[in-house]
Amino acid sequence: MRTMRQAHIKALVFDVFGTVVDWRGSIIREGRALGEKKRLKVDWVAFSDAWRAGYRPAMHRVRTGDLPWTHIDVLHRMILDDLVQRFELKKLSEADKSHLNLVWHRLKPWSDSVRGLKRLKQRFIIGTLSNGNVSLLANMAKHSKLPWDVILSAELFQHYKPDPETYLGAAHLLGVKPPELMLVAAHKDDLLAAKACGLATGFIPRPKEYGPSVAVDLTHDKRFTLNADSFIELAEKFGL
Repeated sequence: MRTMRQAHIKALVFDVFGTVVDWRGSIIREGRALGEKKRLKVDWVAFSDAWRAGYRPAMHRVRTGDLPWTHIDVLHRMILDDLVQRFELKKLSEADKSHLNLVWHRLKPWSDSVRGLKRLKQRFIIGTLSNGNVSLLANMAKHSKLPWDVILSAELFQHYKPDPETYLGAAHLLGVKPPELMLVAAHKDDLLAAKACGLATGFIPRPKEYGPSVAVDLTHDKRFTLNADSFIELAEKFGL
């Protein structure tokens, strides 16, 4: 049964990279396929991790004004261009690099994501709240059959999470008060920033997101409105 803490919630928005989709596994698979095609000897695990490692520093440059507003596709390409040199991917043509950069549009969902989202959609408006740009999120939804009602992106607010403008902007666009909107994410820093803006929060640990060598805090946390180990379990906690 729903508790009083949950009963007022009208909409759910989801962090995407790592929470809904497996960015690391998807990039490794596509990288290995590209490596076989182009006869490249590359540690695609290290490549994937290095690409993602550049994500926060690149966004930080935007958030601090070092760069003007720049959406994620462009930031990903900036990072990729550095990795092409670092991993000696000189055999890649411009077309190859452009296609590889769009791998972020083709990320595969975790096994519970689509089923859980469809169950949650029965009651709630569901959407993204991602730092990914709108075209990236729309293409990903089409590619992986993610059943969003709405796609909300940092691009709409020209502020990257954890800037308050993203969380409060999502509530405004959905026509709900912050406590009526729940952010669902696998990352506690994202959830704590949303909570500071008055949003409800749902924690879904994703133990495989960063691979076996990276320690991540996966423990359920009383600071959040709900904790669940999958989107299926989250739906069940809402009685769906």
